[in-house]
Amino acid sequence: MNVAVIGLGLIGGSLLRALAAHGHHVVGYDAGKQTREAARGLAKAAELPPSADPGTRTIVIKGDWQVAESIPEAVEGAELVVLAVPLPALPGVLTDLAGHPGLITDVTSVKDPVRDLLRGRRFVGGHPMAGKESSGFLASDPHLFDDCAWVLCLEEDGTDLADWLTLARLFTTLGARVVPITAAEHDRAVAEISHVPHLLAAALSTVLAGHPLAGTLAAGSFRDGTRVAGTRPELIAAMCGGNAPAVQEVLDGILAELQSYSRELVAPDPIAALTERLRVPSDLRRAWPAAPGEPAELTAEPGALLALGRAGGWVTEVRDDKVSTLRPGSDRNSS
Repeated sequence: MNVAVIGLGLIGGSLLRALAAHGHHVVGYDAGKQTREAARGLAKAAELPPSADPGTRTIVIKGDWQVAESIPEAVEGAELVVLAVPLPALPGVLTDLAGHPGLITDVTSVKDPVRDLLRGRRFVGGHPMAGKESSGFLASDPHLFDDCAWVLCLEEDGTDLADWLTLARLFTTLGARVVPITAAEHDRAVAEISHVPHLLAAALSTVLAGHPLAGTLAAGSFRDGTRVAGTRPELIAAMCGGNAPAVQEVLDGILAELQSYSRELVAPDPIAALTERLRVPSDLRRAWPAAPGEPAELTAEPGALLALGRAGGWVTEVRDDKVSTLRPGSDRNSS
C-alpha cells in the first residue's frame, strides 16, 4: 500500500517505520528540517533498530521509505494519508491537502474536533493507544503498536464501511487490536484513562518544587504516578485543551473522589475508614486488564462492530466482510 505519514514524531515516526517493516511503500514528511534529516538518515541503514538505542535488536526493512520536502510531494500518489501532527497544526496541514482524493486517517488523541475539521473528506478517525513520555523521531519504535488498542471511529451516519475495513485490516497486520467506537465515545473514554491522568501526574510533580528531600525520598510510587508528566507540555495541553468538555467533567469527578478521601482522614478512625473506602478501587485495579474471552467471528456491520467496541472488545483480523474478534472474558487479569 502507498502511504504518506505527515508528522514524524513518536507516533508518526513509529508508524512510518512499522509500515516500512511490513512491506509498504511509505513517504514521510515533517515540518522540522532536523526531523526530516534524521528520518532520511535512518532510512539509509541496511537494518533499522526498533529504538534509538543501537544496541537493541534490529528488523530488516522490507518496504520503501522516503522523506519528502513538502506535504504535496509526500501525498502524491498516496492511497492513504496519515495525519500525525498535534491538533493545533491540523488546519494548516489540511490546506496543503486540498483536493487530495485518497483516504485520510489520523492519530490525534481527541476525535470530535478532528471529525469536524475533516467533514466532507474521505476520512476515518483513528487513535493508537500507544506512547511513552519521550517524544520525537529519535524515540520512535516500529514495535510501538504491538498489541496496542487502536481506535478506529465508526459513525453510523458518516463512515464508509469499506474504508473502515481497509484501515482495520492494515492496522491489525501491524499487531494492533482495532476498537470500533464513535468519536464522542472515544473522547469521553480517553479523558478518563489518558487526559486527566496526565493532569494528575503534572499536579503531583509539583511537590518537587523547593523540596529536595522529597526528591531524594521519591521512589516507585512517585515515579509510576508521575511518569507521563514528563511529556512535552505542548502535547499535554493539545490533548486536554482539545477535549476540554470531557476532561472538565471527568476532572470534576476525580476531584470529588479525592475530597472523599480528605473526609475519611478526619474520621474518628481514619485507618478503618480509609481501608473500607479503598477496597473497591483496589479490586478494580487488580482486576485490570481483564483476560480475553473466546475468539469469535462477526459479520462486518456497523451496529455489530459498535456493540463490540462498547463492550470493550476489539478486532484482531479482517477477512472480506468478516472480522475475527475478542472481548474481555474475565474480571481478573491473566497474570
